[in-house]
Amino acid sequence: MTTMMLVPGFDRVVELVPGERAVAIRNIPATLPVFATHFARFPVLPGVLLLESMADLAKAALGDGHWRLRTVRGVRFRHFVGPGDQVEIRVEVTGRTDQTAQVRATARVEERVVATARGLALVAAEQPWEGTQ
Repeated sequence: MTTMMLVPGFDRVVELVPGERAVAIRNIPATLPVFATHFARFPVLPGVLLLESMADLAKAALGDGHWRLRTVRGVRFRHFVGPGDQVEIRVEVTGRTDQTAQVRATARVEERVVATARGLALVAAEQPWEGTQ
């Protein structure tokens, strides 16, 4: 069963199966302020922002409750993401208890894999941190 919902930071959620997996699209507009300094002549989306999008989608895929990213394992940035790109992010829950979760993530631009994370470890939190979902 696929459930559609709005996930902040994404332009469209393609698939969401709570507790199992999620797929979402994030458009990268040329107007992002980060491109003015990173880097003006060759604008590149910082890898940490791509990783943050993976973690945000992982939290949505876990469904209930509040989650915090604890550790990241096996991250590879394979190609640059720049203005005008449309990034498809896929996450899959690979393990879960009441207090922890393990998630695998992949980011693609068109059919090209631009980044992977073998393991995102998340922990349950009673409340979200200020300014986060």
